[in-house]
Amino acid sequence: MAKSAFGFCVLFFISFATCVFSRVILPENGNHETTVLDISASIQKTLDILSFDPDQILLEEESISDDFSSSSSSFTVKLQSRDTILKSTHKDYKTLTLDRLKRDSARVDSIITKLDLAMKGISKSDLKPLLVEKEFDTLKSQDQDNIVGPITSGLSHGSGEYFSRVGVGHPPKPQYLVLDTGSDVTWVQCAPCQECYQQTDPIFEPSSSSSFAHISCGAQQCKSLDISACANESCLYQVSYGDGSYTVGDFVTETLTFDNSKTTVEKISIGCGHDNEGLFIGSAGLLALGAGSLSFPSQVKVSAFSYCLVDRDSSSASTIQFGPEAQPADAITAPLLRNTRYPTFYYVGLSGISVGGQPLNLPHSVFDLNPNSPSGVIVDSGTSVTRLRTEVYNALRDAFVKGTQNLPSAGGFALFDTCYDLSSKTSVSVPTVAFLFPGGKSLQLPAKNYLVPVDSKKTFCFAFAPTRSSLSIIGNLQQQGTRVSFNIGNSVVGFSPKKC
Repeated sequence: MAKSAFGFCVLFFISFATCVFSRVILPENGNHETTVLDISASIQKTLDILSFDPDQILLEEESISDDFSSSSSSFTVKLQSRDTILKSTHKDYKTLTLDRLKRDSARVDSIITKLDLAMKGISKSDLKPLLVEKEFDTLKSQDQDNIVGPITSGLSHGSGEYFSRVGVGHPPKPQYLVLDTGSDVTWVQCAPCQECYQQTDPIFEPSSSSSFAHISCGAQQCKSLDISACANESCLYQVSYGDGSYTVGDFVTETLTFDNSKTTVEKISIGCGHDNEGLFIGSAGLLALGAGSLSFPSQVKVSAFSYCLVDRDSSSASTIQFGPEAQPADAITAPLLRNTRYPTFYYVGLSGISVGGQPLNLPHSVFDLNPNSPSGVIVDSGTSVTRLRTEVYNALRDAFVKGTQNLPSAGGFALFDTCYDLSSKTSVSVPTVAFLFPGGKSLQLPAKNYLVPVDSKKTFCFAFAPTRSSLSIIGNLQQQGTRVSFNIGNSVVGFSPKKC
């Protein structure tokens, strides 16, 4: 008989609550903890997301969380999952899942490639032949229709899973930007352009903004770019991604507006991209939240910021919070580490993982950050599925499989090698999974964050995957429903369940 059990309700952002029963059950011997997965609720979301009408979002633009209100020292940005912005074109949830996993694999490959090159002393400009200054001059002096470049479709980089609504220019033009903690340069598509991919909003027109201004070649912002050039005394930028795709254009300052026009930030350095073929389909560009000097948090000099990622199959929304109040007082905290060889990413001091309340038998060194090799653990908003070093993943999977021997196996699916046929069930009890941090702290994940549906026929898979690298990545599937905060001033990462 179980000693104890509990349930809770998660209050989502759009004025309704969803009850998630996540009972933690301790058997009499106290050795193995389990939690309950609501299969029916998960499957219903797979059906709802395919029929969701993105126009509903426009009717809810004024809704923001009362817990995260704007002030002079802090402000919020509303956050939506990708599939509530774009009308689904997938025939079923299985094809949607395959598309997501394809984007996710490309994202991880891109991150690993960047770090591999950085460790070898190869600059980002070596990811593809650099557009030399003469070619940048061509961009500036010739008709924009003549812009050319060997661009690989950005779909292979991944188009981002969470979007924010940001006003660009003055007067502000609303644009959906991808949230990305793995990038340092914020950019938007700009007219005129030769290769502008499809986006939800009209392409930003610089001539319509009174606050648009070019950055001079000698400015520190221009010098801080990984790839830059000078033409007509104006700075040009290029951002290259690990798969060879890139965005190129003018590096400028602009006014950005947040929180339904309640907060305006002036003279933010951003890229005005004239050639962005295939990148970030649906969004107008990217809101860079990395740790580098050009990232948005660095430019506005906030001491902390946080975000909460709601279920990506949910139509609800949450917020990104900037300012000193971004980290809740009761957050589960861990050390925020930095890699001097590649300062963009946020590394967390992870000490272990437990399954069913039992820590995996792993050497502590598997999570250590070595600045001379791709290693450690990063928290990334753009990666969906948590990636672990192969030996760590194998130990985690084997422990979970041992605790789910009563569930019928369904083989593998795409990058998942452990799946279950739960078609005959409405709920199941599965072992708990928790991240362990120094000082005896732990973050227990809800079952729906690691046992996820891959179709609407109740096939569920264990949502972790191995990586060929020594680097581990905590992805957004495992972050869902938890406010993740980065206290930059105090070098602390915080995790606050049920704080959306």
